[in-house]
Order: sequence, then structure tokens, then C-alpha cells
Amino acid sequence: MARAATTTDVFNAIAEPGRRQILDLLANGELSVNELVEQLGLAQPQVSKRLHVLREVGLVLVRDDGRQRYYRLNGRALKPIHDWIRRYEQMWNDRFDALDDLLEELHD
Repeated sequence: MARAATTTDVFNAIAEPGRRQILDLLANGELSVNELVEQLGLAQPQVSKRLHVLREVGLVLVRDDGRQRYYRLNGRALKPIHDWIRRYEQMWNDRFDALDDLLEELHD
């Protein structure tokens, strides 16, 4: 289970599955709190709490329109995470490929 996210802990903020669900939904565009509540099937306080954490770490931006708030992803904040994941994904893929080659040689 993820620890409570701090305002500087982006990786920990996205470790919680409910927050990742919100990020996935926002990847399709800007949504209001009501739209997020409806799509997630959660109570408004649960959604607002998760949005608050995502805003604190800078992954989500908010726009007020009258009494409604609209949320969207902050691509600049997500890019370093994306780059880090790609770098380590490639490293592990290379290691698994080398391991497959080694196991194939041992099998022959």
C-alpha cells in the first residue's frame, strides 16, 4: 500500500491505484469533478481527495468555470516520469533478452 503522498513525492502520488484511474481518465481530456465521480463510480469526497493530492504534486491542473471545476493533466510534470519509466523499461527488456539468450544457449 502506498504511503500518503507529500507535495514533492510524484512517484508516490501515482502509486495509488485510484489516483492512476483519475490520470487515465484525464488523459482523454479535461473533466469536471462531477464527470470524474460518475465515471469512477466513487463518492465526490473520495475523488476530491485524490484530485487534491494530484494537484499538490503538480500532475493535475484545475480551471474554474463558475461553480464548476475542470481538471486536466499537466504534461510537463508527467514527462520526467514517462522518461524514467521508458529508460528503466528498456534496461530490463535488454536484461531479459540477454537472459533468454543465455538460457537458450544452456538448453542447446
